[in-house]
Amino acid sequence: MKIGPQTQRSSAISTANEATILVRGRDLVTELLGNIGFTDYFWLLVTGALPSIAQRRVLDATLVAIAEHGLVPSVQASRMTLAAAPEALQGAVAAGILGCGSVVLGSAEAAGLFFTAVLERTKEGTTMEAAVTAVVQQYRAGGRAIPGYGHPLHKDCDPRAQRLLEIATQTACAGPFVAIAQRAEKLLPQLIGKPLVLNVSGAIPAVLLDAGFPLAALKGVPILARTAGLIAHLVEEQLRPIGFVMSHAAAEAIEYDGEAPEGFLPSA
Repeated sequence: MKIGPQTQRSSAISTANEATILVRGRDLVTELLGNIGFTDYFWLLVTGALPSIAQRRVLDATLVAIAEHGLVPSVQASRMTLAAAPEALQGAVAAGILGCGSVVLGSAEAAGLFFTAVLERTKEGTTMEAAVTAVVQQYRAGGRAIPGYGHPLHKDCDPRAQRLLEIATQTACAGPFVAIAQRAEKLLPQLIGKPLVLNVSGAIPAVLLDAGFPLAALKGVPILARTAGLIAHLVEEQLRPIGFVMSHAAAEAIEYDGEAPEGFLPSA
């Protein structure tokens, strides 16, 4: 049984014959290996073209900014998975990636969609302030949080976000998306009744979209970056294991409040 359209039967990413491996039309061995870095290669794989110097610097900065953030839930899940299945590094990495959601990892894609909705309104002749106001009100009416703003620790300023905006400006990549991100930050106090700083998950799509990175690939940037961080944690887990320490700490921190026979006392 066929599910979905069956008209597309080709891919433009890679192919090979006995002598040559092609990636995006380039010889992997003679053109790419040893000649470009992984950030360039990632851009090439996603877009089909090599990045400019400015585009490389912006993408590289976003990957560095989001790769590591301590013992967040996705890292804990990854380390505890490896503790329980030490033979399955790939499974532990997968566990961590599956745990990378909109709450802790942040959603660059959601923020990118927010900025894009504002930009579309400005293209129709609406001022940026009016466009930001309209989209924020639309989100609030639907009970949706404003993606890319607010941080539990960095209340006054997310230093990663500020640095990414600086790099975008230095490389002449800052454009309408950065402008929208900054304008929204200024307008949010009056629109929602409290200040929310632009966080790293808001800065990432702003600088990448201005640099020409595709909206459809935004979610892949934090996934790729966090994979590197997870591998680091898993290497450390093999050398200095804390997976079961975290598991034990969770058991101690959570009390049982369900039904129990009279006189039952849980073990200490």
